[in-house]
Amino acid sequence: MIGTSMSTNIDTGEVRDVPDWRVLVVGGASGMGKTGVSRALARRYDVPVVEVDDIVEALLAVTRPEHLPEVHFWRTHPEAARRSPASVVERQIAIAQALAPAIEAVVANHVDTDTPVILEGDYVLPSVAVPGGPVRAVFLHEDDEAQVTANYLRRDPDAGPQHHRARVSVLYGRRLASQARAVGVPVVAPRPWEALADRAAAAVREAGRRTLPCDGDGAGDTSPASRQRG
Repeated sequence: MIGTSMSTNIDTGEVRDVPDWRVLVVGGASGMGKTGVSRALARRYDVPVVEVDDIVEALLAVTRPEHLPEVHFWRTHPEAARRSPASVVERQIAIAQALAPAIEAVVANHVDTDTPVILEGDYVLPSVAVPGGPVRAVFLHEDDEAQVTANYLRRDPDAGPQHHRARVSVLYGRRLASQARAVGVPVVAPRPWEALADRAAAAVREAGRRTLPCDGDGAGDTSPASRQRG
């Protein structure tokens, strides 16, 4: 079945959506509202959130720069964050690609153990998901640099206006949004904020309806998680 069903908590009487996915990726660049909408969706579906930042921190703790140079890059080259926005974006893409095997392993584990989760972060690529399969995704993108600058200012007022960071975020977000659309993953504008969780959930449902469900042997599921299981 494509979409969600409903369940009622027998203790509280609260009605919740029951997802037909096992992993829901909430992706996009920094400053787009991923954390807030992920928490709202987690409450809606009664599932936990895994942050890609935690995967990064775990890898940093158990590897050395010579093992995973891209993952350690911002620690070994902190000055690089001040380079041109285009240069920083290329580095972010390289880091996301280096992290992909670790992220795919986490995704595959949740699919194999049938434990639904929302996976949220800047460094997750759209290719991890397949619309209609057990791994779904929605990517957030705000293309207005002034709005992203304002988002950062609300989050960290002591840092002042972060124009360079906002420019990087918009450019990186465009790259991710383009990749998402190319593989049939919905891209949602964060504003209006108050309706974002509803719009994100609806976009995931609609993407699923546009994709024919695979048959019982998993034909048509070409996600990285399915390739790891095969």
